[in-house]
Amino acid sequence: MELAVGTIISGKVTAITKFGAFVSLPGGKSGLVHISEVAAAFVSDVHDYLTEGQEVTVKILSVSPEGKINLSIKQAQPQQERPGAGPIGPAPGRSSRPPQRRAVSPSGTGRSGHAAPGGAVLRGQAEAVHDPVRQQTVGAEPLYGGEAGQRAQEKIIENRQAEA
Repeated sequence: MELAVGTIISGKVTAITKFGAFVSLPGGKSGLVHISEVAAAFVSDVHDYLTEGQEVTVKILSVSPEGKINLSIKQAQPQQERPGAGPIGPAPGRSSRPPQRRAVSPSGTGRSGHAAPGGAVLRGQAEAVHDPVRQQTVGAEPLYGGEAGQRAQEKIIENRQAEA
């Protein structure tokens, strides 16, 4: 029998180790189910999930040129719907958080920071923190003077006093 990658077949557990389980396959071949492929949950001890002589359904993940066969019990099982997953959540690989935005200093010095109300650019991400709940930047000083910088500083002081 030809063992092709992606095929789902039955086998028997012949040995259990701390890193996985060996499974005998049709045609006198055997393969390894790595501990990370035993179950969808975290597996700290393979003995908690498998016993020697147990019949298991496995998926062939890879076959090396040397004939080593990597198997998965986890991937041979039907996909289970995760709670909360579905069309409403973020796209795969995407965060549900909005992207961070930075303003570039209008002085043209190449320094960047956060834009404050009135157009002032505030220095240092460690000093300037944008509070998305209040829709404002707090806890920083303007990079440059002028009317816009002064208004931003006054706004920061007002907000700190209001919080106290």
